[in-house]
Amino acid sequence: MSEIQADGRSTRRTLRGTVVSTKMQKTITVQVERMYKHAKYGKYLRERKRYHVHAEDGAAKNGDLVEIMSIRPMSKLKRWRLVRVVTAAVDRGAEVSEISKI
Repeated sequence: MSEIQADGRSTRRTLRGTVVSTKMQKTITVQVERMYKHAKYGKYLRERKRYHVHAEDGAAKNGDLVEIMSIRPMSKLKRWRLVRVVTAAVDRGAEVSEISKI
């Protein structure tokens, strides 16, 4: 369940995932991967899910590892907001040093 903050509001859910698309304006697509153990057979399974995320400034690019947070619905598909870029993609070159300064 969600924890309760000091001011009475519950904390928002956060996830980490990889940016797979930046083709929309102010919206990125983030793929979140999780592993879980099958209840009956005990085999570990990998599940992937894609989320549409609101990114106002456009700081995230393809391949970046990002942290997202749940918000109220912004549109039909957007219910998540970009919190920060955790690590930039390796092939971004000079841009990586600029993001690490933030």
